[in-house]
Amino acid sequence: MDNEQFLAAVERDGRTFAEACEAAGFDARVPPCPDWNVDDLAWHLYGVFYFWRTIVEQRLDTWETVVEPKHPGRDVLLPMYRDELATMLRVFRESAGETSTVWTWCGPQTPSWHIRRMAQETAVHRWDAESAAGTVQPIDAELASDGIDEFFEFFVNKADASEPVGGTVHVHCTDVAGEWLVKPAGDDFEVIREHAKGDCALRGAASDLLLVLWRRLPLSAVDVVGDEGVAARFVGASRLS
Repeated sequence: MDNEQFLAAVERDGRTFAEACEAAGFDARVPPCPDWNVDDLAWHLYGVFYFWRTIVEQRLDTWETVVEPKHPGRDVLLPMYRDELATMLRVFRESAGETSTVWTWCGPQTPSWHIRRMAQETAVHRWDAESAAGTVQPIDAELASDGIDEFFEFFVNKADASEPVGGTVHVHCTDVAGEWLVKPAGDDFEVIREHAKGDCALRGAASDLLLVLWRRLPLSAVDVVGDEGVAARFVGASRLS
């Protein structure tokens, strides 16, 4: 996927997110995030948009100068969220072709990194909001396959070494292109984009696979072939907070 596709996804899912929040109501619980209600979820995504937009817009090489906003109250939260979504999209579109780098938690990156990250962040939280509203729709398959790739690139190597996975994992999208072999390598993982046999395989629609990896859906939402213990330990290994 390219920047224009990611930006279109942010715009689409960002708008749907707000609609789902309105439909659910601020007091509704968010089943995939049991400690949150919709107010918490909307404030979180607003804050994420504000933070990364500020990093890109101000060309920052550190996060430390970003001033944390204060919750404005429920009456204006969603209008403020929608304004921030529009502002972030404008800044990202203006910055999409830049080759200079700004701060991220994984080292300096061009704005294309931020655009992709926000497409994935918004897609998963749109699903969260729809879960609260009872209107869940799957994540776009191509976007979800890219999200699995991004997960393996930037999140899976934050593993909890206290419980070794104990085997290799093959992840295979059944609706769009996307296959990965994940091998434990010390406290981390080596990820190879290929078709190969693992000690277990996770097979399913790209949206379901992504949501299992982000622990939004149970492992039973996809087909598990082979060693189910390896699969369960693998899904539980990455630190997502």
